[in-house]
This record gives sequence, C-alpha cells and structure tokens, in this order.
Amino acid sequence: MTRRQLFGVIASLPFVRVAESADIKNDRVDQAMERGADYLLNAQQPSGEFSPKMSDTMTALGIMALASMGHQPSDPGKYGRVLRKALNFILREKPSRYYKNDPKLVYFGADGSRMYGHGITTLCLTEMLGMGVGKEQDTRLREVCKKALSLILRSQKVIKGNRFKGGWRYSPASRDSDLSITAWQLLALRSGKGAGMDVPKESIDLAVRYLKGSYISRGNEKGCAYTPGGRHTLAMAAAGLLSLQVCGEYDSPEAKGSAEWLSSQNVIGGGHFYYSTYYYSQAMQKQGKVMAKKAREIVEKALLKKQQKNGSWNGNYGPVYCTSMAMLSLSVKYHYLPIYQH
Repeated sequence: MTRRQLFGVIASLPFVRVAESADIKNDRVDQAMERGADYLLNAQQPSGEFSPKMSDTMTALGIMALASMGHQPSDPGKYGRVLRKALNFILREKPSRYYKNDPKLVYFGADGSRMYGHGITTLCLTEMLGMGVGKEQDTRLREVCKKALSLILRSQKVIKGNRFKGGWRYSPASRDSDLSITAWQLLALRSGKGAGMDVPKESIDLAVRYLKGSYISRGNEKGCAYTPGGRHTLAMAAAGLLSLQVCGEYDSPEAKGSAEWLSSQNVIGGGHFYYSTYYYSQAMQKQGKVMAKKAREIVEKALLKKQQKNGSWNGNYGPVYCTSMAMLSLSVKYHYLPIYQH
C-alpha cells in the first residue's frame, strides 16, 4: 500500500480520529480545527484562492491545513469542493511563473513570497500527488510538481561558498543560504521523492550536510542556527530538527541534541510565533511519547486561547497564514499528511 493509498484509507474514517491512543477524543482541539476549517471555507474567493496577498502561498497553506484533517479534493461535500477549487487555482496556467522565461521551470515565489512561497507551494502540490480529481488534474499536478522541483534542484546548484553549499535562500540565484528557507525546500524535495518524483539522493545528502553545518552546541544550547556560525533559536532548532527527521537522521547527534534542548523549553514565543509553533509541534511529535505529549500540551494550551470567535487565528501575515499554521500545528494528533509520516 502506497502512502497515498494509506492517506485515503485513514481519511475515510469518521472524524473521531484515534491517531495515537484512546485518550485522543473529539475534544477542544477537534472543535478548534473544525472552526478553523470553516474560517478557511468562508475566506475562499470565487477564483479559489484563500487570500489575494501572496495568493499561491496562502492557498497552498490552506490546502495543507484542510488536508491535515483528512479532507481530500475527491471528497464529496463542502471541503472537497473547497480543495478542488483551491488546487485548480494553484495549477492554473500562468506564464509569468516561468523562471527566466523557461517553461521547464516553475517559480511560485513570483507572487512576492520568494523562495519561502516556492517551497511551501511545491510541498503542498507534492503532498497532493495522487489525490487529484480525475486523470486530467492528476496529470497537470505531476507536470507542475516536476517543474517546481526542478527549480529547487537548479537553485541548489548555484555556486556558493563552502559553508552555504547544499542550502537555499531568498531567490533561486542566491549565493548564500539560510535554514529557514532551506527547510521548506527540503520538505518539498522529500515529499516529492516519497511520491515517486525524480529527486537525486545526492541533493538530499548535500542539504543534510548543510543542516549539520548549521548545528551549534554551546553548553546547554543545542540546535541549528539561522545561518552557519550564528545563534540558534527555538524556531530554527525546531526547523532543523524536523528537516533532519524527514531525511532519516533521527539518531544523528544533531537531531538528538536539538530534541534535548527543545524538550527543556516550556514556552513558545518570539516574533514568529506561528512559524515557531508549527516546526516545534511537528518535530517534537516524532520524539517519543514523553516528549511528544509534553510538546502537544504546550502547543494546544498556547493555540487554543488565541483562536478568534470567527474560527481564525491572527498575527503577522494575516489570518489565512496564521490559521493554516495553527491548524498544521494542532493536527499532529492525526498524522495524515504524508510528509509527516516519515
């Protein structure tokens, strides 16, 4: 059974979704997720986008948020319709996306989100591979994924200084790298590879080498930094840990050290709250029952009190971004998106 088939089997189960143990029931988290999903449904524009600002990126995040609950484009009912429209919006033909007018390279960052948005949108599409509605949409999905992944692979090959090799930064032509952008590209590559796309092993290996070069251990402080030699933060330590995990580096000193440091942190905060919470939630879920339970309690406590009356979460980058990231953080109990099953 492929991971796409597995997703379909699990997603067909009733909404009371027992993912880890019998203590996970239809609770406040399930209710918050349903309210968040209804917010995204109401936010969707007639064109299919969830937000006119950085529309591809925000729509991709909305798709993943709904899919993280088990919804699929082929589902009957309101969420299936929402996902079909959103996916068609991203898959629409748009020549301005061609990188340097090359029709073999699609660049989603042209919506103003740069390589952040490109990695996020590519990840969304690779996660949807095999879940399209009908042969035509599936064919288009695979075609666009191939071109978007090709852009990521080409960007990695740009000549860079040794400490930046293997990573990515703001533009496809950047000659340096940072962990924040690298994490999204690496998640997209691993998702694509898991879905059967052509992603060379050496590209993943080179990215892992970059991640490990960003790792810092100074006394009790352990984790990856934003750039090699810099200082790590909760967001970067968590992003680095999740990136290492999806590449199979669970037992590496860098992964173990990052998890150890993150487990000592009892709060989530900082200027990038939803971004930090997302990576922390996803990474710590893979660290065994004790760490996972503690992290989930921290995340749920922090997020549930921030949800607005209309079902959204809000903050930097607006309610669609914050709602989607919050839902992806809370959805660890379901384990639906294929990338997080690694």
